[in-house]
Amino acid sequence: TRAGAAQFQSALTHGHPTALAASDLTAHTVRLLADGADPAALVGLLRSYALDQRTRYHHQWLGDLWRRAQDPDPVHFIARGWDDCLAALDRLRAALDTPSPETDPCLTTGEGWIAEEALATALQCYLLFPDEPLTALRRGACTAGDSDSIACLAGAFAGARLGAAAWPADWTDHVEHRDELLALGALWDGAR
Repeated sequence: TRAGAAQFQSALTHGHPTALAASDLTAHTVRLLADGADPAALVGLLRSYALDQRTRYHHQWLGDLWRRAQDPDPVHFIARGWDDCLAALDRLRAALDTPSPETDPCLTTGEGWIAEEALATALQCYLLFPDEPLTALRRGACTAGDSDSIACLAGAFAGARLGAAAWPADWTDHVEHRDELLALGALWDGAR
């Protein structure tokens, strides 16, 4: 359900298979971190998930979206997206082999203007500072690329792992539609 819903919400505005796969990976990342996954194991867990999902097309969520591309079938369509994400995860793994908190992450994992780069670069920002959510958020915001998207994702990853207490109270108290978002989250958690 999570994978199908993530891909569907991406399909509403970005019907490209890489956007679908990156959205699914983002939702899976949040779940892994919320469930207590070790950040040091995250890239390996995401690669395994991507390989596992590589040929799975969610017909009930996506219908015949694949027909709008030039692919011969839905499996080929979705596999293209997962392959792009796997390549981005490979770049992320290479970047993390020699981490450099001062170097702009966009130089190693992309500027984030496309889905798989936004995911990989945000993950890099987060994984450079997994126990320092404000620093991870700042690293994402101070990139040369799509910094608002990168920071948003890096913050989501930090928040998933560390919870709302990771953020200053004066920030969380001013989240627009906070009560509605908390209620929606509680409904989603209850459905799991």
